Amino acid sequence: MTESMLAKRRSAAIAKGVGVTTQVYAERAENAEIWDVHGQRYVDFAAGIAVVNTGHRHPRVIAAAREQLEQFTHTCHQVVPYENYVALAERLNRLVPGNFTKKTVFVTTGAEAVENAVKIARAATGRSGVVAFSGAFHGRTFLGMSLTGKVAPYKMGFGPLVSDIYRVPFPVGLHGISVEQTLNALDNLFKADIDPSRVAAIIIEPVQGEGGFYPAPTELLKALREIADCHGIVLIADEIQTGFARTGKLFAMEHHEVAADLTTMAKGLAGGLPLAAVTGRAELMDAVVLGGLGGTYGGNPVAIAAAHAVLDVIEEEQLNERATQLGDQLKQRLHELRPRVPQIADVRGLGLMIAVEFNRADSQEPDACFTNAVRQKALERGLILLMCGVHGNVIRFLPPLTIQNNVFDEALDILESVLLDLAEP
Repeated sequence: MTESMLAKRRSAAIAKGVGVTTQVYAERAENAEIWDVHGQRYVDFAAGIAVVNTGHRHPRVIAAAREQLEQFTHTCHQVVPYENYVALAERLNRLVPGNFTKKTVFVTTGAEAVENAVKIARAATGRSGVVAFSGAFHGRTFLGMSLTGKVAPYKMGFGPLVSDIYRVPFPVGLHGISVEQTLNALDNLFKADIDPSRVAAIIIEPVQGEGGFYPAPTELLKALREIADCHGIVLIADEIQTGFARTGKLFAMEHHEVAADLTTMAKGLAGGLPLAAVTGRAELMDAVVLGGLGGTYGGNPVAIAAAHAVLDVIEEEQLNERATQLGDQLKQRLHELRPRVPQIADVRGLGLMIAVEFNRADSQEPDACFTNAVRQKALERGLILLMCGVHGNVIRFLPPLTIQNNVFDEALDILESVLLDLAEP
């Protein structure tokens, strides 16, 4: 069956609002490679949007899931609990940054984790206000998209959003926004719009994901920690895309030696199975009344088993170090191309969470057309890339951290050839 026939069936059967980046219909995948229904091979630099950090079908993850499948697939932890849920909570309580007693709750998606973190913050403080950042992405649920700092396509046509959400600009030097300006905006917010005594939480991605892969400066995170402590505000780190070795640390906040009160995680946690979590200060986590947290599928035992294997693989295969090594190699190649590709405005990132931003060669205007051409041409040559950024002018690189050296080199060669071809006048 041709791609056009599959696309026609998809269009007829699936809601239009579910967008797709490619017309590649996967048949099988292994580590950093995907084969479509016609046997065409692709190098995967998306990893399911930073989900399969340990690669497609890592043997340890598959074995753990298979073993659990032979025991039971679901009881609902709130009805009949099971030990591996408890054990994973214990591991995350040890691993999440912060020198304080922690507790954890498991849910199914990143958006659920964010919503529950806000619920916990509101219950613990008795306040309702939440401060988020421009360019942020926190999910597609009503609270998630209310927190998200990007209109198209996430907020279009959905009517009134959740109230008591406030926003300040995220510092991006390339776009002329400094940390000082961000902190001044927060100070003005507290003077003009909401008293800090009404703010339950400040939520921030230590590296913005959908917003453009902009790392939060350490200066900002330390200042937010001080502000939160001063006013009794809960600091939430959204580590959904940054977590599990993606940035060269298990959690990106470790780069800054700043501990959030609550940490949300999902994506890379279970190696491709749906699992999310909130881990945080025990006294905050316990502020919610009995039955106020949970969900039917939250902490599914098969996903929990996979997550244990993921944590084992990250440690045993030293994926933090590998993320840094490969990320440095990718950044070096992109920096070497800058003199020959004038559209490259910036190369940035931590670990193997790397981005390249494109502007018009003759100005500082974001060049979304060039960016999309890079994505499309790379796909034609067998390399799957993702775009992001408020202006649609950023390519983000998210290959599995387990990618073979020769496959990684192949991908960089494809990327270089595409950039040089498109940069030609």
